[in-house]
Amino acid sequence: MTELADTPVQPGAARTQGRPRSSRAHEAILEAVLDLLAEGVSVETLSMEAIAARAGVGKATIYRRWAGKDDLLLEALVKLKGPPPQPEGDSVRADMIRLLTVVGPKDERAVRVMPCLFPEVHRSSEAYRIWQEAMAEPRREVMRQVLRRGIAAGELRAGIDVEIAVSMLISPMLLHRMVRWNPALDGYEDLAEQVVDVVLRGIAA
Repeated sequence: MTELADTPVQPGAARTQGRPRSSRAHEAILEAVLDLLAEGVSVETLSMEAIAARAGVGKATIYRRWAGKDDLLLEALVKLKGPPPQPEGDSVRADMIRLLTVVGPKDERAVRVMPCLFPEVHRSSEAYRIWQEAMAEPRREVMRQVLRRGIAAGELRAGIDVEIAVSMLISPMLLHRMVRWNPALDGYEDLAEQVVDVVLRGIAA
């Protein structure tokens, strides 16, 4: 096995095409974490040894980039989830539908990784922190911004509780995507639109 180790670039050395080996090693490590989680390895049993073996690197290469497994896991999950969609400012309704609708290509591993992560979130305070930082809070903050903009523009009532409104909007979508709590909603291609419309009826100006 050839290790994708860091290779310092000597002054005056010709650059080869493609990404530097250190960049390839970084990506290989993140991919190894996601592959192992998608294959059913739990957060608790995920080891640096297994990650290094899957990525084709030494453990020292991992520790040069991350202080520990939690930091590595956080970056891998951020990579898996990707950044939240950015609102375009058309209207609160249009932006919320955009934020609640899965758009673009989605890493198929997310379907296997996310449900397996929830038990860990309930058992481990560190897993809960990682979940909040990597998955939940970035999307909540974008939604807060949309709601606050709607209040300032007069689209929404000034007295609404923004945190409650965010939870009312995102919880039905999250519950259905993660556990299919109500299979009767499987055929609703416009589920995000209907959820947004129901909530906006209660908070519109």
